[in-house]
Amino acid sequence: MSNAGFSSQNGAGGQPYANGPTQGAFPVQPVSQGYGLPGQLGYHNQVPAKGPMPPGPGLYNAAPPVSAYQGSLMPPTMPVRPPMGGPLPPPMQPGQTPPPSQNSVPPPMATTNSYYPNAQNPPVSSWNYGPRPPPPMGMATPPPGNHVTSSPSPVPNPASQGFSAPPPGPNTSMAPGPPLPPSSLSSWSQPGSVPPPPMNAMSPQPYQYGPPPTGPPPPAMRPTPPPTMPPGTATPPPAMPPQNEGMRQTHTPTSQVPNSFEGGEGGYTHPPTSQPGPPLGRPGGHAYPSLPPGYQNTAAPSGMPPSHLAPPYSAGPSAYQQPSMGAAQLSPSLAGLSLQSQTPDALRVVNLLQERNLLPPTAITPPTPPLPQDIQKLNCHPDVFRSTLTSIPQTQALLNKAKLPLGLLLHPFKDLSQLPVVTSSTIVRCRSCRTYINPFVNFLDQRRWKCNLCYRVNDVPEEFMYNPVSRSYGEPHKRPEVQNATIEFIAPSEYMLRPPQPAAYLFVLDVSHNAVQTGYIDVVCQSLLENLNALPGDTRTKIGFITFDTTIHFYNLQEGLSQPQMLIVSDLEDVFLPTPDSLLVNLNECKELVQDLLKSLPQMFSKTMETQCALGPALQAAFKLLSPTGGRMSVFQSQLPTLGVGALKSREDPNQRASAKDIQHLSPATDFYKKLALDCSGQQVAVDLFMLSSQYCDLASLGCISRYSAGSVYYYPSYHNQHNPAQTERFQKDLKRYLTRKIGFEAVMRIRCTKGLSIHTFHGNFFVRSTDLLSLPNVNPDAGFAVQMSIEENLTDMQVVSFQAALLYTSSKGERRIRVHTMCLPVVNSLSDIFAGADVQAITGLLASMAVDRSVAASMSDARDAMTNAVIDSLSSYRTAVLTIQQPGLLTPNCLRLFPLYILALLKQKAFRTGTSTRLDDRVFAMCQLKYQPLAYLMLMIHPALYRVDTLTDEGALNVNDRTIPQPGVLQLSVEKLSREGAFLMDAGTVMYLWVGRNCNPQFLTQVLGVPNYPAVPQSMTQLPELDTAESTRTRAFVGWLREQRPFYPTLHVIKDESQLKANFMQNMVEDRTESALSYYEFLLHVQQQISK
Repeated sequence: MSNAGFSSQNGAGGQPYANGPTQGAFPVQPVSQGYGLPGQLGYHNQVPAKGPMPPGPGLYNAAPPVSAYQGSLMPPTMPVRPPMGGPLPPPMQPGQTPPPSQNSVPPPMATTNSYYPNAQNPPVSSWNYGPRPPPPMGMATPPPGNHVTSSPSPVPNPASQGFSAPPPGPNTSMAPGPPLPPSSLSSWSQPGSVPPPPMNAMSPQPYQYGPPPTGPPPPAMRPTPPPTMPPGTATPPPAMPPQNEGMRQTHTPTSQVPNSFEGGEGGYTHPPTSQPGPPLGRPGGHAYPSLPPGYQNTAAPSGMPPSHLAPPYSAGPSAYQQPSMGAAQLSPSLAGLSLQSQTPDALRVVNLLQERNLLPPTAITPPTPPLPQDIQKLNCHPDVFRSTLTSIPQTQALLNKAKLPLGLLLHPFKDLSQLPVVTSSTIVRCRSCRTYINPFVNFLDQRRWKCNLCYRVNDVPEEFMYNPVSRSYGEPHKRPEVQNATIEFIAPSEYMLRPPQPAAYLFVLDVSHNAVQTGYIDVVCQSLLENLNALPGDTRTKIGFITFDTTIHFYNLQEGLSQPQMLIVSDLEDVFLPTPDSLLVNLNECKELVQDLLKSLPQMFSKTMETQCALGPALQAAFKLLSPTGGRMSVFQSQLPTLGVGALKSREDPNQRASAKDIQHLSPATDFYKKLALDCSGQQVAVDLFMLSSQYCDLASLGCISRYSAGSVYYYPSYHNQHNPAQTERFQKDLKRYLTRKIGFEAVMRIRCTKGLSIHTFHGNFFVRSTDLLSLPNVNPDAGFAVQMSIEENLTDMQVVSFQAALLYTSSKGERRIRVHTMCLPVVNSLSDIFAGADVQAITGLLASMAVDRSVAASMSDARDAMTNAVIDSLSSYRTAVLTIQQPGLLTPNCLRLFPLYILALLKQKAFRTGTSTRLDDRVFAMCQLKYQPLAYLMLMIHPALYRVDTLTDEGALNVNDRTIPQPGVLQLSVEKLSREGAFLMDAGTVMYLWVGRNCNPQFLTQVLGVPNYPAVPQSMTQLPELDTAESTRTRAFVGWLREQRPFYPTLHVIKDESQLKANFMQNMVEDRTESALSYYEFLLHVQQQISK
């Protein structure tokens, strides 16, 4: 095995932050955390921007004395911060731990370059989930980019570098950095300060997303005056002018459409000047009555996987008596966090070599963080926001010891059936780190709240005192912003630099001979005609069309013309727009011309003999057309581009498809498409690519146009209208969803986290602008993202940490909106607690994205070895550091029992498999899916679900919209689970297979498939006939229900033993041995052998 692992290319490249010495560890009476979170946590990416970022205040307008960035550049011998004023602490109580002196600096924690004690003889590669070492002082930082980090690694030979802990470097996170001046972000209270009196508990009013609540209003809550504070305690900070969030720009050499999120979404606009605040009342959440019961019994969003049909949170009213906000209450409120007292089911020891049936009968639910119930019921839904570890380690050293990856998986624009939308002229945010107010902030009293990310004390604006739901005053803790972890704001004008753009759609179609022969143009035009009125937009919506073969054809659709005019540009070297004002037209005003064009387009090129196509010049023309407004470019391509800029040559050797060696040509052949995508991103243009081809198209190169412009890639291999009806059906369904789904324009997203945590790598389709701002010219509800994280500063004095994702976008109706998701997780200090909170599906999804990057940046064998070593390392750590009684076998905690199976499934997935014939474009598309798909849909592509469907009954069935949905059990992916007497449905995410056994029950054949016997089953059956039988109704209801849970349309193939697709079906049997891959049991033996070395 190569010494490969997963950190090298993706570590945190920039200088670590130095934020002053750690405040004293909490004794019995905890003191509020005194940290101010920098507005943006640092990481860098290797995609070059169009020009270097300007230095100075262009990115962060923080005042120099308190800049967190300058801390790491100060000489290490600066004097330590002097003690703060105020009364002396009280005498130490018996058993109390004295806090460290303000003038002492704790020693740095020892780190090594390997997870293993014997550095001279390192075993096979391990992962490093932590940050990369900082570059030498003064090293230039490359401009930000996408997916991979920026600074050159000081570790030699990154391709073979194990994922081991980074060596100690200057200003590493383990050692406290240089101190800040006395006016720093610290907000710890002096011992002996009087906590505010508790609020009176009351019955909360449900906040409903739909119609307003009915019934009498709740009894008015008695406002509690702010407590009288003794000297030395916090005072409210002075009022500051409102921040003009959207008025700062980053200037680059090429002009960009100004982005209203870039300047203020979390930027340092004011220097933090807060005073020390009162102690933190509870580990998180406001110190007021909890969420009303109306929130917990809301309907599940459409498209949710089966595991989430039941509410994952406790239901029913649960208003609790308001606890005292005194610091003494902090520990009892978190008593449930310790997993040491009793062994939870997640830590039940499983011997994988003995227990065979590990798959649960139904879909797996994500673990619930061990938080107090009043906090957990407010948490963000795991379908939208989840962490690989639901219990965050206190230190990076502890995380390294667990050898599990720390990261977040997001589905930020997911279709939600219920979403609270708030219209307010004042969006309440922390004045220091710009966090949006959320359910996990702490209200010190009615007039002040403490940020849960940087602990700054902020004033409650007067407008926020009024609750529009209950129509009462003086209840800021009951506002919808503080009752919902997912919320959307209608943004006021300061979040805009220009008027919101109109919805603009440009369709770019390949009309070469090969494209016309596939028949796809008829499908596109017919689908557009049917859905023209359903395109998201308003009266300003614009539309345009470009076709291309060896020349580029524009279409004048100006109002007043009797029919569309075709304008041909044959100069591919210097593409120009013949009539710029009449090519992208108002859809409402020119709808008849658009309809005429769509009706005539399929026949226009039916006789063409042009076999070459100039995709590059057509994209340049489309970019010029959309640049003034921004919008969405939909490109339909059927072959390798051969003319003009961006022309490509075939790089695939068909003889190497089944090679067991490293896979070649996974990286792009030219940077033309990436550079054009970055230009598109700067002008708020996203490019979606539809590949419909039977030949190699070099998706590794063409896919860059979508990857870096926040677009999507759709791939239909061997597409043909007549010869491949299943692909045609899938294309039609996908196109309808694509044309009618919700869309956000000129969007940007930023993820914030509690101080001490740092984000260092993103995965998905986007461009990273200004180090941590994701530029998303379009955002759609089917896009997922992942981020890797590290722990830069010890979290020893924190009980919980929070994460917040904020997505600012322009709706298709021209509204500027901000969608905010907030998640709160506990901090733990034991390895057993970390393992107990491991989310095996989230871990698998994050490792899949990391492995894609690794196979492109290093090699496929490195990526495969690193995934295997992820299992070996984590289970080895569990065995040595968590298990108290050593026993034979391959032991794993119950929560990770499926980890080896999922990794084996990844190794056999199209993206990573070797020794099995796999087309290069198929492999690259599978990699695109792993990076882009939300986790709920991704897991079926990694580990399909297998059901027996010839014995469906109504026992245990679900009742959904008056339909009875059978619930057969999930079977292991092994041939031993198949029977020639049965019929089995395999759901592999984008495709479904219904395998019919040779001796299948004749009743199933006649009453479900509508055929008299087995030989009569058609070879290419892709539809289940609608028969008036109970068996047919059950089977179609079950298949339809599975399809409804994802936004794309999986095709169905009914296969027999002699079907060509049987090989595809069998390749998904990941537990069985193949000529080139281990069986599941052999893989377990291999893992055990490596652990016991």
